[in-house]
Amino acid sequence: MFFDLNVPFDLKWTANESQLPRILAFLSELGYNVVALNHTMSGKLPASLTSAIPDPLPYKDLPPKLTILRRCTLVLTDTHQNARLVELSRNYDIFAVRPIDEKTLQLACSSLDCDIISVDMTQRLPFWFRFKMLSEAIKSGKRFEISYASGVMGDSGMRRNLISNATQLIRASRGRGLIITSEAKSAVACRGPWDAINLAAVWGLGQERGYEAMTKECRSVVVAAQFKKTSYRGVIDVVYGGEKPVAVVAEQTEKVKTNGKQQVNGQKRKADAIDVSESSTPKDEDGRPVSKRQMKRQQKEARLKATADDGVAGPEAAGAGPKPSM
Repeated sequence: MFFDLNVPFDLKWTANESQLPRILAFLSELGYNVVALNHTMSGKLPASLTSAIPDPLPYKDLPPKLTILRRCTLVLTDTHQNARLVELSRNYDIFAVRPIDEKTLQLACSSLDCDIISVDMTQRLPFWFRFKMLSEAIKSGKRFEISYASGVMGDSGMRRNLISNATQLIRASRGRGLIITSEAKSAVACRGPWDAINLAAVWGLGQERGYEAMTKECRSVVVAAQFKKTSYRGVIDVVYGGEKPVAVVAEQTEKVKTNGKQQVNGQKRKADAIDVSESSTPKDEDGRPVSKRQMKRQQKEARLKATADDGVAGPEAAGAGPKPSM
């Protein structure tokens, strides 16, 4: 199963334009199974953090076998907006950050909660990748992204920067914790999975590591991102909580007896409206059910009456015997 977790989504695309459906159809023909549409955000976060990618997509004739995810990439410019990143990540399947300097890269690798660290490799970076920094991010489950579309369709300067930065990243990470994406804005820039693996091998990434970057590492990103949303603090996932079936819950809701009344379908009715066959409790003279307190009172009165009858019958029986002789 091959993944492409970076297909840019332009907000100007509408249902009448066929650019995105053409890209998705071509990726499906190339052998990709999972594709993530990427929405890039920069600057101050808006007040409403809803997903900018519609669900479902307003396009027809999409590949039926292609799984489409939603990804958000935030360009890190300062640190005061980190408080709302958790709320932003809940609206997307994958959350990625793009640092622009060494300070934001250190923040993304250490304390920032994200799934992918995406660096713009088409520019000359003002910092160097260090193994200690990258290994800390990889151990926490984060992955670094290498996009090949700019090296295929870009000019000579972008291609030169991409090769230099990708080689440096592969050397500093020792080939671990990397994913390969396209970031293709047109179908012409898309390449097959094995073509991308061979291209990464030219940059210094082994073929086995390149295959893992297109399959295993991408799958771990998707599974970890989903597990964060469905589990408790990313540790405990409740698969079955012992919920009662719908039929049993409905039956219990229909018959709830409280204080001599019965609640049926959320409405209460008096005890005299209850059918006699519904309860086996004794009834009084008017046909109403007798409470436990009234039953105990009736039993006590019966015992006292029986005791009084025995006391009255005793003296009468004693006086009715033969008189002693004088």
